[in-house]
Amino acid sequence: MRILIADDDPQILRALRITLTAKGYEVVTAGDGAEAISSAVDHRPDIVMIDLGMPRLDGVQVIEAIRGWSSAPILVVSGRTGAADKVEALDAGADDYVTKPFSIDELLARIRALTRRLQHDDADPIVRLGDVTVDLAAHSVTRAGSAGTEHVRLTPTEWQVLEQLIRNPGRLVTRQTLLTAIWGSSHVADTGYLRLYLSQLRKKLEADPAHPRYLLTEAGMGYRLQLDQP
Repeated sequence: MRILIADDDPQILRALRITLTAKGYEVVTAGDGAEAISSAVDHRPDIVMIDLGMPRLDGVQVIEAIRGWSSAPILVVSGRTGAADKVEALDAGADDYVTKPFSIDELLARIRALTRRLQHDDADPIVRLGDVTVDLAAHSVTRAGSAGTEHVRLTPTEWQVLEQLIRNPGRLVTRQTLLTAIWGSSHVADTGYLRLYLSQLRKKLEADPAHPRYLLTEAGMGYRLQLDQP
């Protein structure tokens, strides 16, 4: 289980690294908000622990950035005790909130609770887009038709784009998030890549690619997978 800890206090980072490593966790640390986002992309942590008051980017900005592409549980560990701060962090996508100073026993209990939730929710989803079924576990896309079920072939990159959207159903996934996750941080300006691959995915998955129902563009921002309401 890999935990990313983001805090600008080196003493807290050191203490938590020692404690959590002794409990069997793999620990990655970051000293500011920008480093936290970069580490989240590079290391893909199972759980993120984050302080709100960090330099370069604050904790809420980091939560919003990570939530654009990851569903990993986020635990805020902050000295801010106001209700407004807690509400803002939780609304941004945090899963839990612990105020400083905290006891190690309480922190470990919160981590165990998030771990149980993670284990409960970690099954790869099966998503239906009209007559198309996407099974992440089986790594397959099929279409139901009058002649039976046919397989839809996706290129590896098309699959990566689709998977990022499926793992964030209904959420805006920014262009920068997709480009960084798939091609790396050096390609954050190459938005033409995304237009090309989204166009190809719509041709393969949408009944009317010119008027997509599921793979939606948010102008100037990114893309969103819109699922049918149950």
